[in-house]
Order: sequence, then structure tokens, then C-alpha cells
Amino acid sequence: MRITSKGQVTIPQDIRARFGLFPETEVEFDVVNSMIVIIKVSGHKRSTDLIQRMTGKATVNMSTDEIMELTRNS
Repeated sequence: MRITSKGQVTIPQDIRARFGLFPETEVEFDVVNSMIVIIKVSGHKRSTDLIQRMTGKATVNMSTDEIMELTRNS
């Protein structure tokens, strides 16, 4: 198996199926001793990371009621 010029490799289908690595599955890479390990990110970790990245990013100072009123009138 070769790494492409973009750093991509194809994970064999039987391994993807065995470990539930479907399209859009989030993975992380780690180094253990001299091995590279692919870790499937759980949905909980993914949503927690997203919330942490988004916290404090809002620029509109509106109450929840004001935002709900805007969405209802659209």
C-alpha cells in the first residue's frame, strides 16, 4: 500500500467494515511506541469538541426568545 502525494491511504474494505469506519467517520491518529494508530472518534467526543470550538463565537447579543421570534417569522 502506498501513501499518495496528498498523504492519503485506502483502508481496506474488510477493516473498514469490521471497525465501522464508514464515510464521514471521524478518526484521530496517535503514535504508540513506533506505530501509528487510527482511533475512531465517538459521537460524544465529536459533539463535545464541536461545542468547545463554537463556545464564545456568537456575535449577536440576543435572547433565546428574540432568536426564536426571528425563526418563527421567517
